Amino acid sequence: MRVMMIMKATAASEAGQMPGEAILAAMGAYNEQLVDAGVLLAGEGLHPSARGARLRFRPDGLEVVDGPFAETKELIAGFWLLQVRSFAEAIEWARRIPNPDGDTFEVELRPVFEAEDFGEAFTPELREQEQRLRARVDTQP
Repeated sequence: MRVMMIMKATAASEAGQMPGEAILAAMGAYNEQLVDAGVLLAGEGLHPSARGARLRFRPDGLEVVDGPFAETKELIAGFWLLQVRSFAEAIEWARRIPNPDGDTFEVELRPVFEAEDFGEAFTPELREQEQRLRARVDTQP
């Protein structure tokens, strides 16, 4: 099972405040634990929404809206993508996220859709296409 742990943005992350050495060291150690356990597939921090954009798709066209975006609680500051045996295991990993400065922040966990979740609509041809695309992505530098 793949689970994405989403680090929600804070006022500090949206202001572009970079983490200090204690946070970087603690997160580095935490990420090393994830790698050592063989559960980390990917993980990155994100720039503030001021450096981003949103695309709104509507029947009458497309609108590009440049950041920053007002609702900090709806934004993400980073993520980890884990391969775990269960959702409970993902929660256990999330409980270990370091907080050396005692800050208040939120992490959201969301299962990633797998092929079997789509049922019959995901035809053998579509499954084959998905496998080909994943193989191409895996070989990219």
